[in-house]
Amino acid sequence: MKAPTFLPVITLLAAALAACSHGAPNPPSLAPRAAESIDPRLPIERALVERSVGAGLRDQLASLVGQARAGDAAYRAARGPAERAAAAAGPLRSESWISAQQALSALEAARAATLKAMGDIDAIAGDAVANKGAIGASDFIAVQAAADEAAALDRAQRATIARLNSRIAR
Repeated sequence: MKAPTFLPVITLLAAALAACSHGAPNPPSLAPRAAESIDPRLPIERALVERSVGAGLRDQLASLVGQARAGDAAYRAARGPAERAAAAAGPLRSESWISAQQALSALEAARAATLKAMGDIDAIAGDAVANKGAIGASDFIAVQAAADEAAALDRAQRATIARLNSRIAR
């Protein structure tokens, strides 16, 4: 009996390995790229195209800020009775405590117009990004100014409610 020869198997294996060993025709360069010479910590300077805020957006923002102010006026009208009720609040679950809680709830409800206006102002920027992919710089600045004004009213309202709440919780 003849011993098996491994010569054909070894030849086939050597040919397969040789096929995988050729070098790439143009290997990538290891030289620094142009983008690598830019310091990533430096701000990118872009020229902003100044464009005025459109009349439609300006009117819409003015209307929403007006709604926020009207909501604040309603809130201020409800604040006096709530402050008097909180000052007169007795122990937990007493009639005066319940009356103070109801006045505080009315004060919270009076914030609704301000909160709705804040949400509508935020939605303007969100809708612009969702529909157009971006919002112009001048439009963003106008929306931000309106949002800041409504947020200032909201902060003052929340601070008063927190103060009255702590007075009632005593």
